[in-house]
Amino acid sequence: MSGHSKWATTKHKKAAIDAKRGKLFAKLIKNIEVAAKIGGGDPSGNPTLYDAIQKAKKTSVPADNIDRAVKRGSGAESGGADWINITYEAYGPAGIAILIECLTDNRNRSASDVRIAVTRNGGTMADIGSVARLFSRKGVVTVAQKQAGKEVTDLDLMEATLESDPESINDEGEEFRIICDPATLVQVRTAVQEAGLDYESAEVEFVPSFTSPVSDAEVARKLYKILDALDDCDDVQNVYSNDEIPPEIEAQLEED
Repeated sequence: MSGHSKWATTKHKKAAIDAKRGKLFAKLIKNIEVAAKIGGGDPSGNPTLYDAIQKAKKTSVPADNIDRAVKRGSGAESGGADWINITYEAYGPAGIAILIECLTDNRNRSASDVRIAVTRNGGTMADIGSVARLFSRKGVVTVAQKQAGKEVTDLDLMEATLESDPESINDEGEEFRIICDPATLVQVRTAVQEAGLDYESAEVEFVPSFTSPVSDAEVARKLYKILDALDDCDDVQNVYSNDEIPPEIEAQLEED
């Protein structure tokens, strides 16, 4: 799996306590609005909305904000924006592939912001399709390895999800990532819940078909600079990359 997942996890945890929490809230609210607009405002009949709400709750987004987002998206309350989903492609240092998903109401603004974040930090924008072909859409359910005083193992998850036919269960250090066909995402997430386990998130993501090992701390440092800049863009919802950074370099960067 891409080392980026660890970067994303670290960013997610930090966001709950630092000044970027407001931006993270805004991104989660956008997801809820879009999910409600596409599939309706009832979470019981809209799994995408259900998971978007659960993710927002786990990140401590206030219940009132969540409720209003559902109402705006479903049309029960005015003020919802006409969000457009746009994907941009880029290369980081050492040719690392970067896929950037935006949710925006201003195509020109998001294109400009993404280009600046990439090019000013040493990356290059890529031709359409050159990076996207290296990724596949997959269902991803993340499960914390420690929860409610219990240590969750990959065997626990294999037994829980066996009938849902997951493609792989990957150990990411503090969590497991269950990779599955997007069509079985809800089935896998439900199997985890029915086994009495909690899940951190259940989403359709872009997963790289192969990873690019990073053995140089300076390359990793430059990559993180690009990823951080993209994360700061208001219109950027998700960033995926195919880097594979070993633990020793991760540890070195954390000391910086």
